[in-house]
Amino acid sequence: MSTKPSVLFVCVHNAGRSQMAAAYLAELGDGRIEVRSAGSAPGAEVNPAAVEAMAEDGIDMSAAQPKILTDTAVQASDVVITMGCGDACPIYPGKRYEDWVLADPAGKGVESVRPIRDEIKQRVQELVDQLTSPDQ
Repeated sequence: MSTKPSVLFVCVHNAGRSQMAAAYLAELGDGRIEVRSAGSAPGAEVNPAAVEAMAEDGIDMSAAQPKILTDTAVQASDVVITMGCGDACPIYPGKRYEDWVLADPAGKGVESVRPIRDEIKQRVQELVDQLTSPDQ
């Protein structure tokens, strides 16, 4: 890994799970980790329930926009974390890949998004701990 590890979060619409994960990594990583997110078929906007759930935890995602997944983003990342994008994510040798099985917040209200948010936060904290430990 480079001196500053980079992580790419990928889900289909880049409107919920991957956006929340990227926002948490930006916050919890405190500038020590480069953060990207993208979608294999990006939505028109970030899920308003995800924005609301994150705001409840003090993170503002209101300006976030879904982005298309590119080979360049994958190649530039040390760790690629997929969240239900199936085979849409290109595989490159030397990358660390993880698939986080998480419920899809699409079409759900904030009450249903909160547990997804909380699980993402826990996983992101574990990832930060792994990527910033002296062993890396």
